[in-house]
Amino acid sequence: MIRIDSVTKRYPDGTLAVDRLSLEIPDRSITVLVGPSGCGKTTTLRMINRMVEPTGGSILLDGVDIQDQPVNTLRRSMGYVIQNAGLFQHRTIVDNIATVPRLLGWGKQRARARAAELMERVGLDVSLAKRYPYQLSGGQQQRVGVARALAADPPVLLMDEPFSAVDPVVRKGLQDELLRLQEELGKTIVFVTHDIDEAVKIGTMVAVLRTGGRLAQYAPPAELLSAPADDFVEDFLGIDRGIRRLSFFASGGLELTKTPIIAADSTAEQIAARATPGVPYLLVTDAEGRPLGWSDPAALADGPLDVARLLPYGRPFEYGTDSLRAALDGAVLSPTGWAVAVDGNGRAVGVVSQQTIGEAIRSAHAEGRTAAETGTGTAAEAGADAGAEAGAEAGVAG
Repeated sequence: MIRIDSVTKRYPDGTLAVDRLSLEIPDRSITVLVGPSGCGKTTTLRMINRMVEPTGGSILLDGVDIQDQPVNTLRRSMGYVIQNAGLFQHRTIVDNIATVPRLLGWGKQRARARAAELMERVGLDVSLAKRYPYQLSGGQQQRVGVARALAADPPVLLMDEPFSAVDPVVRKGLQDELLRLQEELGKTIVFVTHDIDEAVKIGTMVAVLRTGGRLAQYAPPAELLSAPADDFVEDFLGIDRGIRRLSFFASGGLELTKTPIIAADSTAEQIAARATPGVPYLLVTDAEGRPLGWSDPAALADGPLDVARLLPYGRPFEYGTDSLRAALDGAVLSPTGWAVAVDGNGRAVGVVSQQTIGEAIRSAHAEGRTAAETGTGTAAEAGADAGAEAGAEAGVAG
């Protein structure tokens, strides 16, 4: 655990970057610092490894004041990942990753073996080991940066907007990779971002900071979205915070219907039997049960199936795994207004209407309000019991 106790950073010109900030960062969690420019996110992160020295307060790492540790020893016990990776351009990828182990006195062979192991762990082909950073894509360079930060197996990982310089598709992949790695390794991660979507997706706990480095709210993502502390937090979360909150409700409780699903090689009699009142279309699937598209029943009965003339089925969601947000997205993207639910192999297991999804959303929000009133449930929605304990202790400060 990292404990930040009434920490202040004031520069010689009088600029107050961080103002009496107090946070308890739980072990084996991802704590995200988010807020507008000038709110002290990066300054706070750098004070944890003493790249910036605080002018007041204290920071404790596992109960020990970081000021009582040699600064080089402290920094080598923490992985550090920055925007654009910050790689050494004159070193190969394998030697970039092996930097900290070599500083710690590891032999070259052992350090490079560890680097190769980490390349595989972060999703990099080992054939890239002898290349230089400029020969890699931005996303690959960021993976190298993460691997380098993990090389000496530090308990703490500091990440300063590490994914902000890559395109949205690569960024999503890097976020997913970080969550996968965290599940495997269980590090204590402090992550800085200005993107609230990123904070909500990856954070166990989210600290929203105001300009001037004051804490506005510290809570699990689901609680943050359901109960903003004040107008500042609500405005920062944006007008679509209700949609974001749906990410914390599972789709497994949706009532699916299978009747409108028909195989592409079905007979006229089978097509007629599948026609359902209130559902003007049928979902056509291939021989494996994977969706092909929607069609009017009468068009299917007219003759051979023309897949090119089928209506698109939108974006399917994996039933029980994806969230209500994914189900709603699928329904909105579908020209029929119905979302397609699939299993882990992409086979259609049912369809669900916007109306049914809407009823499930209302029910989920009602359950969330009840949980908030009784003091139960919100942490479970976030999937972060340990983080919720820390949030309850820290409360809302600043």
